[in-house]
Amino acid sequence: MRQKKTRSAPSHERWLVSYADFVTMMFAVFVVLFASAHSDHRRQVKMAAAMRAAFSRLGVFPPESRVPPLPLGAASSLSLLPVLPLDDGASEFAGTPSQRAGLLALKKRLEAALAPEIRRRTVALHFTRDGLVISLMEIGFFDSGSAALKPGSAATIRRIVQQLQSVPNDLRIEGHTDDVPIHSALFASNWELSTARATTLAELLIQGYALDPARLSAAGYAQYHPAASNADAAGRARNRRVDVVILPVAVPARRRPAEGRSNALPRVGAHGYFR
Repeated sequence: MRQKKTRSAPSHERWLVSYADFVTMMFAVFVVLFASAHSDHRRQVKMAAAMRAAFSRLGVFPPESRVPPLPLGAASSLSLLPVLPLDDGASEFAGTPSQRAGLLALKKRLEAALAPEIRRRTVALHFTRDGLVISLMEIGFFDSGSAALKPGSAATIRRIVQQLQSVPNDLRIEGHTDDVPIHSALFASNWELSTARATTLAELLIQGYALDPARLSAAGYAQYHPAASNADAAGRARNRRVDVVILPVAVPARRRPAEGRSNALPRVGAHGYFR
């Protein structure tokens, strides 16, 4: 007698394969999300530290709390991050680490002494390759088209000089203008205006505050060294300024043996001074 073939019942557990794939994919998604969130968290901490450095110089945050609010738990991550300098612009300075440290210390003292002017944006501090720069904006120190210092600027200049008298650094005073041509009874060009403003400040530092004239030099650059674009009023206002460039203290050269001295003429330095 022929035996009937029994048909196997269809499996109802094939859904487990699809479910396992789905669980695996979800696990991968959450791993990626967790990694992304962790990376963003570190980025937020870095950004908060950079914001603190930038805005504290402008006095945006109140004195009792100069740190912007951080995400919950962010403080514990600060120890994992490199310490950011208070002024990233110092990296532009081409001097030695000891020279940079000295100028950074001076910058902190100037920031404290000039906090009201920095908040009003009539004074700005920044680094260049040559050194630390104090930018005196025209709006706070000169009338338009004039090289005479405003009487109201005397207190600010006095506080600047108090900090400069305590250091041996040489100073280069630079006059700058925007690109709007000037032709008046006093000045025939922006060259003359920028030079006159630099000279006026240099004479005040020498005659009014007894700074050593050997420490000072003055130059006028007219509109040819702009700090911002001259395409709008805000940029032109930034360009109308007098910069006090605080140069690094020269590193003393090593003495050579007497027999090794050369009779060659002294070389001319980068700024045209004999070294």
